[in-house]
Amino acid sequence: MEKTAVKVRAKQGPSVGARIIEGLEEAIAWSKGEEVGARVTQIQIPDVDVSALRHRMGLSQAQFAMKFGFPPATLRNWEQGRARPDAPTRVLLAVIAKHPESVEDVLKDLR
Repeated sequence: MEKTAVKVRAKQGPSVGARIIEGLEEAIAWSKGEEVGARVTQIQIPDVDVSALRHRMGLSQAQFAMKFGFPPATLRNWEQGRARPDAPTRVLLAVIAKHPESVEDVLKDLR
Protein backbone atom coordinates (compact mmCIF):
# COMPACT_ATOMS: atom_id res chain seq x y z
CA MET A 1 0.00 0.00 0.00
CA GLU A 2 2.90 2.35 0.67
CA LYS A 3 4.22 1.77 -2.84
CA THR A 4 0.95 3.06 -4.28
CA ALA A 5 1.11 6.19 -2.13
CA VAL A 6 4.68 6.84 -3.23
CA LYS A 7 3.77 6.36 -6.89
CA VAL A 8 0.82 8.76 -6.57
CA ARG A 9 2.99 11.37 -4.87
CA ALA A 10 5.63 11.04 -7.60
CA LYS A 11 2.99 11.71 -10.23
CA GLN A 12 1.62 14.72 -8.31
CA GLY A 13 4.98 16.41 -7.83
CA PRO A 14 6.59 17.65 -4.63
CA SER A 15 4.64 17.62 -1.40
CA VAL A 16 3.25 20.77 0.14
CA GLY A 17 5.98 20.68 2.77
CA ALA A 18 8.70 20.38 0.14
CA ARG A 19 7.25 23.35 -1.77
CA ILE A 20 7.13 25.43 1.42
CA ILE A 21 10.77 24.60 2.20
CA GLU A 22 11.74 25.43 -1.39
CA GLY A 23 9.92 28.75 -1.14
CA LEU A 24 11.60 29.63 2.14
CA GLU A 25 15.02 28.79 0.73
CA GLU A 26 14.27 30.97 -2.29
CA ALA A 27 13.15 33.83 -0.03
CA ILE A 28 16.35 33.59 2.01
CA ALA A 29 18.48 33.59 -1.14
CA TRP A 30 16.55 36.56 -2.53
CA SER A 31 16.98 38.51 0.73
CA LYS A 32 20.74 37.95 0.42
CA GLY A 33 20.65 39.52 -3.04
CA GLU A 34 21.00 36.29 -4.98
CA GLU A 35 19.30 36.01 -8.36
CA VAL A 36 16.58 33.40 -7.85
CA GLY A 37 13.97 34.31 -10.43
CA ALA A 38 11.47 35.30 -7.76
CA ARG A 39 8.56 37.45 -8.84
CA VAL A 40 8.64 40.77 -7.01
CA THR A 41 5.76 43.20 -7.26
CA GLN A 42 6.41 46.80 -6.38
CA ILE A 43 3.56 49.22 -6.05
CA GLN A 44 4.14 52.83 -6.97
CA ILE A 45 2.53 54.93 -4.28
CA PRO A 46 1.26 58.19 -5.76
CA ASP A 47 2.04 61.59 -4.38
CA VAL A 48 -0.89 63.33 -2.76
CA ASP A 49 -1.30 67.09 -3.03
CA VAL A 50 -1.71 67.68 0.68
CA SER A 51 -2.63 71.33 0.29
CA ALA A 52 -5.37 70.56 -2.26
CA LEU A 53 -6.67 67.72 -0.08
CA ARG A 54 -6.76 69.96 2.98
CA HIS A 55 -8.50 72.76 1.08
CA ARG A 56 -11.03 70.34 -0.40
CA MET A 57 -11.87 69.27 3.16
CA GLY A 58 -12.19 72.91 4.23
CA LEU A 59 -9.60 72.57 7.00
CA SER A 60 -6.78 74.84 8.12
CA GLN A 61 -3.31 73.36 8.44
CA ALA A 62 -3.72 73.14 12.21
CA GLN A 63 -7.14 71.47 11.93
CA PHE A 64 -5.95 68.92 9.35
CA ALA A 65 -2.83 68.15 11.37
CA MET A 66 -4.81 67.67 14.58
CA LYS A 67 -7.59 65.65 12.94
CA PHE A 68 -5.21 63.13 11.37
CA GLY A 69 -2.31 63.16 13.83
CA PHE A 70 0.36 64.94 11.79
CA PRO A 71 2.77 67.42 13.33
CA PRO A 72 1.76 70.89 12.03
CA ALA A 73 5.35 71.72 11.07
CA THR A 74 5.59 68.54 9.01
CA LEU A 75 2.36 69.41 7.21
CA ARG A 76 3.73 72.88 6.41
CA ASN A 77 6.94 71.35 5.07
CA TRP A 78 4.97 69.03 2.78
CA GLU A 79 2.82 71.85 1.48
CA GLN A 80 5.79 74.15 0.89
CA GLY A 81 7.78 71.44 -0.87
CA ARG A 82 10.58 71.30 1.69
CA ALA A 83 9.81 67.67 2.50
CA ARG A 84 7.91 64.79 0.96
CA PRO A 85 5.76 62.29 2.89
CA ASP A 86 7.35 58.83 3.08
CA ALA A 87 5.63 55.86 1.43
CA PRO A 88 3.48 54.75 4.41
CA THR A 89 2.36 58.34 4.98
CA ARG A 90 1.44 58.71 1.29
CA VAL A 91 -0.70 55.59 1.64
CA LEU A 92 -2.44 57.13 4.65
CA LEU A 93 -2.94 60.40 2.77
CA ALA A 94 -4.43 58.48 -0.18
CA VAL A 95 -6.88 56.78 2.20
CA ILE A 96 -7.72 60.15 3.76
CA ALA A 97 -8.37 61.53 0.27
CA LYS A 98 -10.85 58.75 -0.57
CA HIS A 99 -12.27 57.76 2.82
CA PRO A 100 -11.55 60.40 5.47
CA GLU A 101 -14.43 59.15 7.61
CA SER A 102 -12.76 55.73 7.92
CA VAL A 103 -9.52 57.24 9.17
CA GLU A 104 -11.40 59.52 11.55
CA ASP A 105 -13.36 56.52 12.86
CA VAL A 106 -10.18 54.57 13.57
CA LEU A 107 -8.42 57.53 15.19
CA LYS A 108 -11.35 58.46 17.47
CA ASP A 109 -10.96 55.10 19.20
CA LEU A 110 -7.29 55.87 19.91
CA ARG A 111 -7.91 59.21 21.58
